[in-house]
Amino acid sequence: MSKPNVAVCLAPGTEEMEAIICIDMLIRAGFNVTSASVDSDGHLMMKGSRGIPLVADKRLVDVADIQFDAVVLPGGKPGSECFRDNDLLVEFVRQHQFDGKLVAAICAAPALVLAHHDLFPGALMTCHPDFLELIPEAQRRTKRVFFDVNHNLLTSQGPGTAQEFALEIIVQLAGKPKAAEVAKPMVVWPNMHYDVIGKEYQL
Repeated sequence: MSKPNVAVCLAPGTEEMEAIICIDMLIRAGFNVTSASVDSDGHLMMKGSRGIPLVADKRLVDVADIQFDAVVLPGGKPGSECFRDNDLLVEFVRQHQFDGKLVAAICAAPALVLAHHDLFPGALMTCHPDFLELIPEAQRRTKRVFFDVNHNLLTSQGPGTAQEFALEIIVQLAGKPKAAEVAKPMVVWPNMHYDVIGKEYQL
């Protein structure tokens, strides 16, 4: 079985915990991870939402024609706004959604990017509580991590849910045993649970 290929998008103002925790845990799972810069000037190095430097592997424009198994959008309000206003990023997500690939967004990104551009009409999603009202009421969910199996869309709430978010990406791409294998040596919370359209399960 080939290793899943995952693109994690980065922008100035991206929330550092959400980006780094996700990248770290996907690498622990043995995935091929490419961090892609959406910086308008094409810089690979940028400052995150708390001023911590983030360094991307590639510019998004250089990998935009590659089909990944999953696209991950970390949050952070400034970073999500950068995603929202970047036509290439929006089309990159739209193409992967059209191809049935996993799209995973956390914190402000579900509201400011996915809902703003109506990329997943009718899909159920969660986000940071501060942005929840930007998601149509019929689509809102308040779970820490929520996977809409009908749209292959994974969303989560914020920095404090980043581990759960990353583990669920692993579940969706490589199965629950692989997620448990990653979680055990990390000593994650033993009661982490996830939603699959109303069905909860534990690692």
